[in-house]
Amino acid sequence: MKIRDILQAEKPVLSFEVFPPKATTPAPESIVRAVEAIAALKPPFMSVTCGAGGTTVGFTNRIAAHIQNDLNVPSVAHLTCVGTKREDIRAQLEELRGLGIENIFALRGDMPAGMSPAALDFKHATDLVREIREAGDFCIGCAAYPEGHPESPSQKEDIRFLAEKVAAGCDFLTTQMFFDNNILYNFLYKVRDAGIRVPVIAGIMPVTNAKQIGRIVQLGGNMVPPRFLRIVDRFGDSPEAMKQAGIAFATEQIIDLLANGVNAVHVYSMNKPDVAATILHNLSEILK
Repeated sequence: MKIRDILQAEKPVLSFEVFPPKATTPAPESIVRAVEAIAALKPPFMSVTCGAGGTTVGFTNRIAAHIQNDLNVPSVAHLTCVGTKREDIRAQLEELRGLGIENIFALRGDMPAGMSPAALDFKHATDLVREIREAGDFCIGCAAYPEGHPESPSQKEDIRFLAEKVAAGCDFLTTQMFFDNNILYNFLYKVRDAGIRVPVIAGIMPVTNAKQIGRIVQLGGNMVPPRFLRIVDRFGDSPEAMKQAGIAFATEQIIDLLANGVNAVHVYSMNKPDVAATILHNLSEILK
């Protein structure tokens, strides 16, 4: 089932992201079990990430196929294009088609140090979206950055690139994580004002240990509200307390989003079935 069709439902959508193993050997049983446990919660769909430079693409595709074909949950396979030849992307699209995968999340990926964009077949995610659209009837998702892409000179420029992705054939957008819902609301206003009408799924990361905060800020430059920093200061030294507080904070974010008309939320579950299950339990009546 295509994600664009799932997003047409009036019922709120709460989906989950999982990641594949980094190794090139058979997938560790722990990751397979985690994926299967999250799929057993029967979310509307699940997405499977891809490692830098497409290094885990084989695992990504197989896990996405396992989720969809064996576990009966619609799946989205991430696909990155930077540094990848056009013929290799076409081969990957054929593999996905053969596996029955209908949904692809198109990403440029991180630019390797020293690589010249001029030498690339795909310079931007927009180029990949066009290639996927030409390849057949895939449903295509792309990333959106409420706090701005790290490489964009301004949010205005960032939204212009977003509009180009949509014009090229993107069907839906999923945001990077954020911890202040007002950031998303302001972003959505600007996105709609720019004429972008495709569904926007809000990306939420439950922070379950204090070390995550440093990595998140370093990698994505996210603004962390003082309220959440106080939570980390108070409970960060107690793993179970921090986990409970982090899940509660994410749950509150989701409730506020749903109450304000954001009907689709994608949870970056970090392969933690207990976190996914607890959030679903917390929202059991709200999601009906």
